[in-house]
Amino acid sequence: MEDTELVEAAREGDRNAFDELVRRTFADTYTLACRLTGHEEDGADVVQEAYLRAWKAIGRFRGDAQFSTWLYRITANTAATHKRRRRRYRSEPLGEEHHPVEARIAVRPAESFESAESLARLAAAVESLPEPLRMVVVLRDVYDLPHEAIAEELGITEGAAKVRLHRARRHLRDLLYEQGAAADAV
Repeated sequence: MEDTELVEAAREGDRNAFDELVRRTFADTYTLACRLTGHEEDGADVVQEAYLRAWKAIGRFRGDAQFSTWLYRITANTAATHKRRRRRYRSEPLGEEHHPVEARIAVRPAESFESAESLARLAAAVESLPEPLRMVVVLRDVYDLPHEAIAEELGITEGAAKVRLHRARRHLRDLLYEQGAAADAV
């Protein structure tokens, strides 16, 4: 069945059709949630809540956008709500000695280390962005959504989406440059 047929069936209360939509969209939705929250566990919580919200609201889905786009918006809103709630209950992170060490198999350990180190720095830099900027950069640079879709997802104008993306990229560039300069100094 096509997604539009599944959505129509789900709107009429067909749980199996909605389950199929979940199967088709889960990987992208989970990845988005993890990137927006910065944690796999939080991402799993967000995805669960997003699908619950989608099921409750499927009757109001007008079909103006693709189901996946509608679901991305629900996921982004759920992630924002989750992060706001989480800030109320902050905790101290464990020290380095308590973090599990990932086993890595690499052909060239030095290159693997540099690549992993660069990815970790980039992920930390993205995580440090203010939420509105982080959401735009993830939707554009990770999910390759066009500016108009990002604007629709976040409920902002297309111009605002472009400005936020420019600011986010400039902030990331500056932060990564500063980190690189500091690493070179060491």
